[in-house]
Amino acid sequence: MVELIYPSSPAPLLSGGKRARAVEMLPVVDEYGNVKAQASREYCHTNPAHPLHPVAHLHIINRKGEIYLQRRGAHKDLLPLYWDTAVGGHVSYGESILEALYRETREELGLQDFMPHWLCTYVFEGAAERELVNVFAAVGEYQIRPDPGELAGGRFWTQEEIVEATGKGILTPNFESEFLRVKDALLALL
Repeated sequence: MVELIYPSSPAPLLSGGKRARAVEMLPVVDEYGNVKAQASREYCHTNPAHPLHPVAHLHIINRKGEIYLQRRGAHKDLLPLYWDTAVGGHVSYGESILEALYRETREELGLQDFMPHWLCTYVFEGAAERELVNVFAAVGEYQIRPDPGELAGGRFWTQEEIVEATGKGILTPNFESEFLRVKDALLALL
């Protein structure tokens, strides 16, 4: 896992103005987790330079080897109603990766009591963003309660179902590539 290294004083703003209270600010980092600046989520997703910003992902796997996927909400600006990693979210400026992972998991799935296992860190570049993805997994039988304000639902998928849905516009491209990257490590946790 990449640990974020924040400067001793607040990092400069990339959005070119004063920080608005209601705007979600993200750390802009290098590939090693050194925080170089801070920028709004909107700036990170609309700037053609695609500033690198950290995110945390959590894969949840049950004892039968099924993988929980969330269905992204219809209101999402990127890939609404696609199926995706159980939990995925931005790290807010000032947070650590693990703080963001626990916050996002609580917000999206109502889950607080789990033991994350770090799997890998990689850079993902999509059409609208560039992310430093920190991937974790949790194994167990959990009481998952998707927040309807965040998600359009969720369910456990077999690996065969995931393979069948791949490339058909059902799963997010990030999930598809990440699943190939971590599926062996997920199974090793069983």
